[in-house]
Amino acid sequence: MAFQDMMPILPEIILLVTALVVLIVDTFLGDKRWLTWVGMLGVILAGGATYWLALQPAADFQGMAVSDAYTAFFRLVILSATALGLLVAMNWLDAHGEQQGEYNGLLILAAIGMTLMAAATHLITVFVALELLSLSLYILAGFERERATSGEAALKYLLLGAFSSAIFLFGIGLVFAATGALDFAGIAQAASFSPLFLVGLALMMVGFGFKVAAVPFHMWTPDVYQGAPTPITAFMSVAAKAAGFAAFLRLFVGVLGVEKTVWVPALAALAVLTMTVGNLMALRQVSLKRMLAYSSIAHAGYIMVGLTAANTTGVAAVLFYLFAYAFMNLGAFAVVIALEKQGSGDVQLSEIRGLSRNHPLLAAAMAVFMFSLTGIPPFAGFFGKFYLFQAAVQANLTWLAIVGVINSAISAYYYLNVLVQMYMSKEEKPPMLAWRPVLGLATLVAALFVIGIGLFPDFWLQLAKAGMKVVLG
Repeated sequence: MAFQDMMPILPEIILLVTALVVLIVDTFLGDKRWLTWVGMLGVILAGGATYWLALQPAADFQGMAVSDAYTAFFRLVILSATALGLLVAMNWLDAHGEQQGEYNGLLILAAIGMTLMAAATHLITVFVALELLSLSLYILAGFERERATSGEAALKYLLLGAFSSAIFLFGIGLVFAATGALDFAGIAQAASFSPLFLVGLALMMVGFGFKVAAVPFHMWTPDVYQGAPTPITAFMSVAAKAAGFAAFLRLFVGVLGVEKTVWVPALAALAVLTMTVGNLMALRQVSLKRMLAYSSIAHAGYIMVGLTAANTTGVAAVLFYLFAYAFMNLGAFAVVIALEKQGSGDVQLSEIRGLSRNHPLLAAAMAVFMFSLTGIPPFAGFFGKFYLFQAAVQANLTWLAIVGVINSAISAYYYLNVLVQMYMSKEEKPPMLAWRPVLGLATLVAALFVIGIGLFPDFWLQLAKAGMKVVLG
C-alpha cells in the first residue's frame, strides 16, 4: 500500500503518531504538563489535514472508510471537543496529581476511534472504531483511582459497554447473513428487509442507542457521568455522542433512507422517550454533574428528531446541533471543573449560590451555556432546536416537533434554576475555585463559539449542508 493510498485517513494517522509520541515521551520526562501542548499540536495538525482533505475530491480508503465533506464536518466537531477536552483537563490533572501522558494519550486514541466512525463505510470499520473509543473511555472513566466512584463508573461502563458491543456485533452478523455484504454500498444494493435483516438492524440500533445514551439504553449514563473524572465526562458527553450519530446517520439515513418507513417509527418512539425521560429525571437532581448527565440524554432525544425526519433539513440540523452542542456542553462542564473541590468529583447546586457576586465572569459564562442549552435566542442552542423541529414539521411529523417544544419548556426549569442559584440566592460562603488560565481559556473559547454560532447561524448551517449532501446525495 502506497502512502498516497492512506491520505483519506491522514488526520487519524497524525493523531496516532501524536498519541504514541505522548505515551513514549511520558516515560522519560519529569515535568509532564507540556505533553498537553504536544497533544494540542497533534490535534491542530489533524485539523489542518482535515481542512486540506475537505478541499480535495472525496477519496476512498480500501473500501473501509471515506474522506468527504460529511467526514470532514464530524472530524471538525470531534477535534474541537478533543482540543477543549485537553485544555479543561490540564489543571485538573495538576490538582489531582494524575498522569498527564496517560490521560492525553488515551484521549487522543479515543478521538481516533470517533473520527474513524464518522469516516466508516464498512461495518467492520464501525465496530473496530467503536471498540477503540470504548476501550479508551473505559480506562479514562476509572482514571481517578483513589476515588471509589470513579472505579465504579469504569466498571459499570465496561460491563454494559461489553454487552452493547456484543449486541451490535450480533446485529452485524445478521445483516451480513441477510445481504452477504458488510460495506454500506453492498448493503444498500442487497437489502431485502427480510425478518433476518430487520432483526439485525434492530440490534445495531441498540448498539448505537447505547453509545448516544438513548432511552432505554441510557441506564449507565448518570452513574458513569457522575463517577468519572469531570474532564472525561465532558469529553464523553460530546465526542462519543457525535461519533455515534455520525455512523448512525451515514448507515440509516444515507444507506437505508429509501426504506425509512421501516425504521423511522421505532426511531420516533426512541426520540420521544429519550427527550421526556431525560428532562423529567433532570428535574429531580441536586448534583450539577448528574443534572448535566440527564440533560445529555434529553439532547440525544432532540438530535433523534432530526434523524427521524430523515430529510435534507433534518440531516443538516443534526450536524449543526452536534457542533453547537459540543461547545455549550463542554463549556458547562468546564465551569463544573472550576467549582469542584479536590477529591469530591462533583458539585451540588447549593454550592453555586451567589456565584455571580464572587466570580461574575464565571457566572456569566455559565449563564450563556444554560441559556443555550435551554434554547433561548440568540444563542446557538436556539437555532439548533429550531432547525431540528422545522425538519420534523417538513417531514409531516408535527406531533414530534410539538413534543420537542414541550420538552424544551420542561428543561427551562432546571437550566434556569442554575441561574437562580447563581444570581438570586444568598451564598453561605464564597465557593473556592480550582481556576487556572488554561481552564479560563477553554471556557472563554466555548462561550465565544456559543455566542458566535448563534449570531451567525447561516455560516455554520451551510457547512452542515455541505456534509448533508454527501449523505443524501
